Amino acid sequence: MSEPKKLFIKTYGCQMNVYDSERMAEALGGQGYTEVASPEEADMILLNTCHIREKAAEKVYSELGRLRHLKAAKPDLKFGVAGCVAQAEGREIMLRQPMVDLVVGPQSYHRLPEMEARVRSGERALDTEMPEEDKFEKLKHRPKAKRGPTAFLTVQEGCDKFCAFCVVPYTRGAEVSRPVDRVLREARDLVERGVREITLLGQNVNAYHSEGPDGRDWGLARLVRALAEIDDLKRIRFTTSHPNDMEDDLIAAHGDCEKLMPYLHLPVQSGSDRILKRMNRSHTRDSYMALIERIRAARPDIAISGDFIVGFPEETDADFRDTMALVEQVNYAACFSFKYSSRPGTPAADRGGQVPAEVASARLIELQALLGRQQQDFMRAMVGREVGVLFEKPGRHAGQMVGKSDHLHAVHVTSEGLQPGDLRRVRITEAGTNSLAGVLL
Repeated sequence: MSEPKKLFIKTYGCQMNVYDSERMAEALGGQGYTEVASPEEADMILLNTCHIREKAAEKVYSELGRLRHLKAAKPDLKFGVAGCVAQAEGREIMLRQPMVDLVVGPQSYHRLPEMEARVRSGERALDTEMPEEDKFEKLKHRPKAKRGPTAFLTVQEGCDKFCAFCVVPYTRGAEVSRPVDRVLREARDLVERGVREITLLGQNVNAYHSEGPDGRDWGLARLVRALAEIDDLKRIRFTTSHPNDMEDDLIAAHGDCEKLMPYLHLPVQSGSDRILKRMNRSHTRDSYMALIERIRAARPDIAISGDFIVGFPEETDADFRDTMALVEQVNYAACFSFKYSSRPGTPAADRGGQVPAEVASARLIELQALLGRQQQDFMRAMVGREVGVLFEKPGRHAGQMVGKSDHLHAVHVTSEGLQPGDLRRVRITEAGTNSLAGVLL
């Protein structure tokens, strides 16, 4: 038998890219590849890229430059670029970096085996199409190897919202939902392999709609309830949601579906109606606040997280004060916050009224200070409470195990006999900067 070829994948960005990297590794496994932990060991290096952050493409080119010396030492080493930068840059990547053998967009990675065969025969392979065929159905069934206790599962891709700052509609395409039966089949397969918690993924995951086995349209809430019927699946989460797609039955599910965890990531981006309109967010400050109230009425202990962009074109001090006021009113458990940065091809990229960098930086520092205080207050409020913890891996100290609470906090305990996959009740005794400590009950 020939010796297995070695594959190294570096993953950038969101959880969906993590899921995509897993599926790409499985697809190339059929071509005789096994994953390795370092690029130095690899016969193929694949960069699975993200286009959300500033200068994303340049960072990919820089990474390729840093890895170039490996090609000199191993001439048969193959390089590939996948993901959203691959979709956006396409053939330009091959022109700027001749050592790249393969470029594949996020809707075409089911074609990787064919592309790899072409590369091995001496060709260069490019595929950034957005085919109508279902890439998930074209992939081989996932191997039956044992899995860790948590897993991501993509159920929806793409975006029809066209926010003025965002490249996702251009790199991931229109909103598409996977068929219910295929999602349930993959979920059962993951559970059979040891998974106890599944996080459903989508660019706008709560826009999920697909025909169910009863012939009716299923939204995300109906899918969640069906997943909850899988006996050994103990926890369900989903991310990322759009405020405009938070339907009544999904809000209700947070109150009556025990396996749906009390954590919701619901980005608002700004507290100013003027800026929200300029962003093309299609919701208002008041509609967002009303939504938060309804969600908390259904599940009072829910942890709400969000996203904010400061320094969007034409944002004034008054607009920023509106954002700070909204943050005070919501009282977030956690948040991501960023300075606006232009993305070529997006509507906001060519607008005037750009906020000076030093002003945007000062606003971001002020916002993050408030968000940081709220996060610490939420974590300190957990001390003395009993929470469920799904343990995932050993901690840094002898006898220590680390897992995630119902509210997605990292929790560590010291106890002999705990194993990854154990779900136990824990009393929280201490709140740190980024994690909690507790004792088993």
